[in-house]
Amino acid sequence: MTLIFGHRGAAGTYPENTMTSFIAAYQAGADGIELDVQMTKDGELVVIHDETVDRTTDGSGFVGELLLSDILKLDASYTFSQYTGQVKIPTLEEVLKWVATLPSFLINIELKNGIIEYPMIEERTIELVQKFNLEKRTIISSFNHYSLVKCAELTGEIETAILYMERLYKPWEYVKEVGASGVHPHYYAVNREIIENSKLHQVSVRPFTVNEEKIMIDLMKNECTAFITDFPERAIEQRKNTNKKSDPI
Repeated sequence: MTLIFGHRGAAGTYPENTMTSFIAAYQAGADGIELDVQMTKDGELVVIHDETVDRTTDGSGFVGELLLSDILKLDASYTFSQYTGQVKIPTLEEVLKWVATLPSFLINIELKNGIIEYPMIEERTIELVQKFNLEKRTIISSFNHYSLVKCAELTGEIETAILYMERLYKPWEYVKEVGASGVHPHYYAVNREIIENSKLHQVSVRPFTVNEEKIMIDLMKNECTAFITDFPERAIEQRKNTNKKSDPI
C-alpha cells in the first residue's frame, strides 16, 4: 500500500507547519506528516519552511536571527485569515511529543540547511527524535546531502532520504553513497522504472508535492512507497477508490 504523508501537515487547507495543520492531516487518515526545521538564534529547533518568517507570519526577519521567545509570539496563520490569532510556529519538540502519542504515525523531518548551515542542527534533531523514542518512525530528509551523510554517521537507527528536483541517473545507487535509504524526488523526476529499480535495491521512493489526483492514482498503481501531498484527505479518498478497484470480485 502506498503511504500518504501530509505536506507541512494539510497545507492545502490549513496554515502550513502548524499543529492545526498536522492534526488535520492525522484526522484525515494520513500515515504521516512532513515538516521543515530551522534553528533560532538561541539554538532551538522550530518548524517553519522559509529561512525568514516574512511569508507565513505577521513578523519579519531571519529565523536564525530571532530568539525562540520572539518566534513564539508570531501569528502563523499565513493566508488563512480564519485562523488569525489561533496558530503559532511550533517547536520540533512540541510536534515530536504529539507524534509519540500516536501509534505507528510517521514523521518526515526536512532539515532546511541548504542555504544557511545551522551549527549542530543534525545532532539536535537526532537527540530530540531519540528523546521520544521515535527512531523507527522518523525519516530525516534534506536537499543538503552533506548533512545527510553526517546524520548517517551520527546514527544508523533513523532513515535518511535525499531530496532532489531534477531526474538523477540511477538514484538507487547514488543514495547509497550518502548512506541514505530513501529518495524524495519532485514528482516530475520519477517514473515507473525509477520506482521499480529503487524498490528492487531496497530504496524507498516518496515523491513530493503530489496534489493532482491523476498523479496520485498513477503512483499508487505503480506501488510507489509513499508520496507527500498538500491534500492528504484527497489522497486518502483516492487510495480507498484505487484499492476497491483492485480488490478481486
